[in-house]
Amino acid sequence: MSNRTILITGASRGIGLAAAQRLAADGHEVIGLARHTPPDFPGHFYTADLTDAQALDDALARVCAAHEVDAVINNAGLTTSRTIEHSVLLEFEKIIAVNLRACMQTVQACLPVMKKRGNGRIINVSSRAALGMAGRSAYSAAKSGVIGFTRTWALELGVHGINVNAIAPGPVATDLYLQNNPMSDDARQALMQRIPLKRLGRPEDIAGVAAFLMSDDASFMTGQVLYVCGGLSVGAAPM
Repeated sequence: MSNRTILITGASRGIGLAAAQRLAADGHEVIGLARHTPPDFPGHFYTADLTDAQALDDALARVCAAHEVDAVINNAGLTTSRTIEHSVLLEFEKIIAVNLRACMQTVQACLPVMKKRGNGRIINVSSRAALGMAGRSAYSAAKSGVIGFTRTWALELGVHGINVNAIAPGPVATDLYLQNNPMSDDARQALMQRIPLKRLGRPEDIAGVAAFLMSDDASFMTGQVLYVCGGLSVGAAPM
């Protein structure tokens, strides 16, 4: 297996932290980037507010000066629960900033090393909400945009040996998911009954897929979206 230097945004908790732990255990060098440094992170960590374009640029400059990053996981995300009638422009702009603009900035900063090496991996974390979800107007739009980035970058960057894929998680029991989806025990049971595998996802479920996409086994795979949702997207996603 080729060991990589992997920058993970939103790495302080949830899916990002689980991915860092799994990839470090697999022998990769991991670099985290988020607003707050977590305890016991298995690698290097840098802080920045991803809603602030200049602050992110500054942090990325520090990362790229100290490390030759040849892989990126754009995991940082921001969501709220609002219908189109109640969406707020300032909130929409923050969701776009974190889910799309920061994604683009991060890749742009790390591309020179990947192109120089003729090899690289980019994983963009989208969401099952990209298929449509009531109450997620801005978030669904942003995560659909992540898929657009993925497919377009795969076409643009394949000539440089850079693979670009997306993971679209379904309901994963992270702090962020539980905060944005408060529900009674009965409501949670009803949700799990809708999921073919009859459970919520765990951050480790997504981390395992990220580990595959970083591995040599995924070397001929690019431009793809993997729905890691316990089967919840079946019947909603096109074949």
